[in-house]
Amino acid sequence: MHLEWARPGVLRATAHAFEFAALVAAARFVAESDPPDIPQEALEQLRQVLHDYDAQALRLHEAAPSNGGA
Repeated sequence: MHLEWARPGVLRATAHAFEFAALVAAARFVAESDPPDIPQEALEQLRQVLHDYDAQALRLHEAAPSNGGA
């Protein structure tokens, strides 16, 4: 994984799909288990990030080039 500043307050992350999948899986686990020691505001922010991720992942899936019908 590689992180760099794109501009103040904005990070650019380059990661292998399995690295990103691990982060998303961990985030889903926390968001769905609703642990009492995490503030509700933080959980709502996490759920919004996951919602945005799901929308972008769907967009990428729909825009994926076909493999030539193979």
